Amino acid sequence: MSVLLETSVGDIVIDLHIKQCPRTTLNFLKLCKIKYYNFAPFHNVQKDFMAQTGDPLGTGVGGESVFGLLNGPSKKYFPAEIHPKLKHKKRGTVSMAVATDASVAAGGVSGSQFFITLADDLDYLDGKYTIFGEVAEGFDILDKINSTYCDENGRPYRDIRIRHTIVLDDPFPDPEGLQVPDESPLPSKEQMESMRIGEDEDIEEHGDAEELEKRRREREAKAQALTLEMVGDLPFAEVKPPENVLFVCKLNPVTRDEDLEMIFSRFGHINSCEVIRDRKSGDSLGYAFIEFDNKEDCEEAFFKMQSVLIDDRRIHVDFSQSVSKLHTDWISKRLNNQPATIGGVEGLEKRKRYREETAHERGDDYDLVFEPSSKRSKDRDRGREKDHDREKDRNRDRDRGSHRDRGRDDDRSHGRENDRDKDRRRDGDRHRTRDSDRNRDRDSHHGRDRERGDDRRRHR
Repeated sequence: MSVLLETSVGDIVIDLHIKQCPRTTLNFLKLCKIKYYNFAPFHNVQKDFMAQTGDPLGTGVGGESVFGLLNGPSKKYFPAEIHPKLKHKKRGTVSMAVATDASVAAGGVSGSQFFITLADDLDYLDGKYTIFGEVAEGFDILDKINSTYCDENGRPYRDIRIRHTIVLDDPFPDPEGLQVPDESPLPSKEQMESMRIGEDEDIEEHGDAEELEKRRREREAKAQALTLEMVGDLPFAEVKPPENVLFVCKLNPVTRDEDLEMIFSRFGHINSCEVIRDRKSGDSLGYAFIEFDNKEDCEEAFFKMQSVLIDDRRIHVDFSQSVSKLHTDWISKRLNNQPATIGGVEGLEKRKRYREETAHERGDDYDLVFEPSSKRSKDRDRGREKDHDREKDRNRDRDRGSHRDRGRDDDRSHGRENDRDKDRRRDGDRHRTRDSDRNRDRDSHHGRDRERGDDRRRHR
C-alpha cells in the first residue's frame, strides 16, 4: 500500500504500515484520495530532524481527520496508534503529528498533519508519535528539503508544497459519504494568501554586471528615500528633482551670479541663478544652480552649454538632482501649518531674482547694470569699514588699558619705596632714643660715683 506525493521539489513515494496502524493509514489514504493535501506547504522544516506538513493553510494548528470531515467537528481527531515495534531508526520515517488543541485523557490524538524524519536514530520520538509509513523513493528530495533556507520558526522562505497526491494502492473501502473529486481542485483564497515566495518565482537576478549594479543602486536609493520619508526629511519617498533646474560646476571662483544669468538667459527666461558660496568667507565653491522658467529651455541649455569656456574655465553642465528647494518649501509650510500640495509646491517658487520686475527705472546717472549686486558690494564695503573702525576702537582701548596698568604698577612701586623710607626713619629714631637713654644712664652713674668719693673724703 503506497502513496505518491508530488511536491514542488520532486516526487516522494511512501509505503504504509497497514497492519500495525489500520485507522491511521485509512485516514491518510482517504485524505490523499479526496486531494485534501493539495497545495499544503511544508510549514516546519528542522534541519537534520524532520519536515512537517499536512495543514492546508500552513499555520501549524489547522487540519482535521477524514472522520471529522465526514462526521463533524467532534470527530476532528482520533486516538493515536502507537505500535511498540515501530521505531524512528531510519531517515524517511513517516509519523503523525500530535494535535496541540485537543484534550484526550490517555495518549495523543492525530488529525491530518504528519512529518518525515530527516536523520537516523531519532529514538527519543519513539512512543510519542504514530509511525504509519516510510519513504520508499525520493531520498534526494528529502535532501533538498533538508537544505532549504528557513526563518526562525522553521518556515521555508521559498514555499515547498504538495502539488498533488496519487494513491497507488488502497485496500480500504471508502467510508460512507466520502466524495472523491474528478480532478484536483484549485487552491483556495486562504491558501493563495499564505504563499511566500512561489516555486515559479525567480529570486536570483540575471543580467550583465552593469545592469545588476544599476538595479542594486535603485533599490538602495528607494530604501534610503523611504527612510527619509519615515523620519520626516522628505514629503514622500518618490519625490523627484525638478526638471527645469541645471547644475553647473567647475566654475572659476571669480564668476558671479549675474555673469551666469547673462550667459544662460539667451536660452530662455531664468527664475533664479545662484552660485553657491562658503557661508563664512563668502568665497565661491565652484558650482551653481540655474532655474529656468520651463523645461524646454533648460534642456536646450544643457545640450549647448556643456564644456563651454567661461572665465577661462570649461564648465560642466548637468540636470540638478537636488530636491532641497522642494524640501525647504515643504518644511516651511509644515512648520507654519499651511496646506501644501504633494511635494511641497506645484513647482519651484520664483525667488532670488537679480532683476526684479519692480526694479527702479534707469536714469541718466545710472551706470550699473545689476543694481542688487552693486548694493550688495556697497553693503560689503560698508561692513568692512565698520569692522575696521571697530578694530581701531578695540586697539585704542587696549592701549589705554595698558597705560593704565603701567600707571598702577608705577604707583605701587612708589608706594613701596615710601614705605621703606618711613621704616628706615622709624628705625633711626629708635636708635637715637636708645643712645640718648644710654648717655643719660652713664651721666647719672658718674654723678653717684662722685658723691660717694666726696663722702669718703669728709669722714677722713
